[in-house]
Amino acid sequence: MSTVEEKIKALGLELPPAPPLGGIYRPVVITGNHLYVSGQGPLKSDKQLIKGKVGRDLTVEEGQVAARQVGLAMLATIKARIGDLGKIKRLIKTLGMVNCYPEFEQHPQVINGFSQFMVNVFDEENGKGARSAVGVFLPGNIAVEVECIFELHEEA
Repeated sequence: MSTVEEKIKALGLELPPAPPLGGIYRPVVITGNHLYVSGQGPLKSDKQLIKGKVGRDLTVEEGQVAARQVGLAMLATIKARIGDLGKIKRLIKTLGMVNCYPEFEQHPQVINGFSQFMVNVFDEENGKGARSAVGVFLPGNIAVEVECIFELHEEA
């Protein structure tokens, strides 16, 4: 078990199963020592998605939990592709998308649930990257979607 997985377990969390493909794309693309992850949703271990519009159906705090769950689903996706989460050196870039209405203004606070999770498992230096947080209408009414770029320790 990698240190990342040990930290996840210490947080009282678990990786869900890697989500199935939802279209014509690759969930993970590696070029050189950069790993690109397609948008991931808040998939729970019971294979259910956290759904709803933040600010109406879900509170900001529930949105943060959904964003953290996206982090878990994303790491499950990466693990399915590369086997060992210890190969990840650091997070480079995050694009966080929050399912909400146009009047909602707390997108960054919701995506903080994802960002704090990454800091918790990769540490302050390696878990915090550049970030954007936007409000959108998401497919299937999922609460949050996140895509990321990571740096690997070595070229794959």
